[in-house]
Amino acid sequence: MYVKVCGLDTVAAAEVAVAAGADAVGVVMSRTSPRRRTFAEAAPIVAAVRDRVDTVLVVNDTPAAEAAEIAGRLGVAVLQLHGPYTRADFAAARAIFPRLWRATSLAEDPDLTVGTWDEELILLDAPRPGSGQRWDLSALRARRPVGNWLLAGGLNPGNVAEAVAAADPWGVDVSSGVESAPGVKDHDRVRAFLDAARGARTLER
Repeated sequence: MYVKVCGLDTVAAAEVAVAAGADAVGVVMSRTSPRRRTFAEAAPIVAAVRDRVDTVLVVNDTPAAEAAEIAGRLGVAVLQLHGPYTRADFAAARAIFPRLWRATSLAEDPDLTVGTWDEELILLDAPRPGSGQRWDLSALRARRPVGNWLLAGGLNPGNVAEAVAAADPWGVDVSSGVESAPGVKDHDRVRAFLDAARGARTLER
């Protein structure tokens, strides 16, 4: 089970996530997000852990080519384009930066075949990203991603094992579910989530 902890706010939180077994950590630079970090704030978080896990820059309101340039300067491994980006946006980003993830929701009626936009995985989120709201996983019975994908949206230490059993994803992504306040990571919740997600392996189909 691949686990990403997103929206990190400090180097300390990143270190906790990595020590607890995270495979990836994300920093958000979307202008309207309560988890938004400036370049100066994100850079030390990325630098502290980039040799040990996948580091991910998450954007949803930055032009794709500009985001790709920022990702290169920041030194992350992956650029995650979240939401209203087009196939042309992905092509523009891919010309600059090698590794892209596509984050979307079923509400957007997306193409669910991984790689069709030259991305290496898909993240399926709730219709309102970062809201902490869970979505109806039964919708996956009719439409499932083809390829590696991450389940996100309303996950927390108490429900991640159940969600994995229901959705059978390749991996999971958490942000608000391990916070004490919007944008503030709770280190104990991060550890608890990693423990629960790792334990969910036994529930996979």
